Amino acid sequence: MKKPYVIAEMGVNFYDTARVLGITPLDAAKLYIDKAAEAGIDCAKFQSYKADTIVSKNSPAYWDTTKEPTKTQYELFLKHDSFGEKEYRELCDYTHAKGMDFTSTPFDYASADYLEDMVDFYKISSSDLSNLPFIRYIGSKGKPVYMSVGAAYLSEVDVALRVLKESGCKDIVIFHCVLSYPTDPKNANLRIIETLKKDFPEVRVGFSDHVAPDETMMTLAAAYMLGAEVIEKHFTLDKTLPGNDHYHAGEPEDFKKAIANFKWIDTVLGSNEKTVLDCEIIPRREARRSLVLTRNMKAGEVITATDLMPKRPGTGISPEFVEIVLGRKVVRELEEDTILTWDMI
Repeated sequence: MKKPYVIAEMGVNFYDTARVLGITPLDAAKLYIDKAAEAGIDCAKFQSYKADTIVSKNSPAYWDTTKEPTKTQYELFLKHDSFGEKEYRELCDYTHAKGMDFTSTPFDYASADYLEDMVDFYKISSSDLSNLPFIRYIGSKGKPVYMSVGAAYLSEVDVALRVLKESGCKDIVIFHCVLSYPTDPKNANLRIIETLKKDFPEVRVGFSDHVAPDETMMTLAAAYMLGAEVIEKHFTLDKTLPGNDHYHAGEPEDFKKAIANFKWIDTVLGSNEKTVLDCEIIPRREARRSLVLTRNMKAGEVITATDLMPKRPGTGISPEFVEIVLGRKVVRELEEDTILTWDMI
């Protein structure tokens, strides 16, 4: 059974869960990992940054401030930047013990360095697509690199990919992504997945989703059907929590639904080889037509067009051979409605 590789983007959502449950952020992060493993997710992903190195202090908000009222990026990042190498190593070991892959998006060189022997692959954010020195630095570390390409022109994707390849990176995934939180479904533009696959056939293509979950998780199903090999979505234990990424994240049940959809899609898509299936052999025989006599005929009579009618089942001479049958004689007495076989003529 083939299904896409599914990444749960924990980001920093667990900080809010920790506050609500009265537990430490580290314990909340482990709880997120537990729930992701139970849902059948392949990879737990975090974000490694420090407010001082990711953003200038007066950088304005670019998200929906009715959902997340913090007015500057600096203030928001400051709330969620307490983890360092020690915490991520613990989360890495915990994630691997649960049978999942681990990664975290580095937003600075120090994070990229300490994550090097932890992550199964590096993830580069859409926001760093034009940060070519950083892309080159990460690509040179010899790990697979997954890179989101939201809010970019195709030419920018091309340049970033060239830099990544020139740095020696061999295993690359690019994610179609819309840098808008939450993404209005009419802006999801999933056909870009096909564009990326066509224009960059040498890399794998995925989808990093910011559309709010719907009842059927149809957005992710559509992305998979368009060819996304890797699916990333923000993960939360409670979509109603105020804060950074909860309002467009999926809960464990949403992810379970999406994964069930992927498996169902694989089941119904099946094979691209056109042949008669085992389940069709009997229906094919019974539902196709044979040449059937329209009157009683005596031995030696010549068969004419009015003597024949194609009827089910398909156990006799097929109508495709009618020109061969016309003008021949019947070899014995036959009743009306007889299904003709070759030994009768």
